[in-house]
Amino acid sequence: MNTMKIFTTVLIFLAAALIVFNVTLLDFSEPFTGNSGVALIGVGASFCAILILLIFRISKKIEEKMNDNV
Repeated sequence: MNTMKIFTTVLIFLAAALIVFNVTLLDFSEPFTGNSGVALIGVGASFCAILILLIFRISKKIEEKMNDNV
């Protein structure tokens, strides 16, 4: 189970790095045109990925506690 925690941590850091990269591509004067629009979608997708990974990690902790009680 320890490998799953490491794997999700690595994916969270990769998603955070993608957020930082995409923020550098944003043109704040026109955020919905050209490459800036693609970068905005990338930031949103990376936030979603982080949320999904955190929910997955919490569900695994709950599953472990449920298995310990049985």
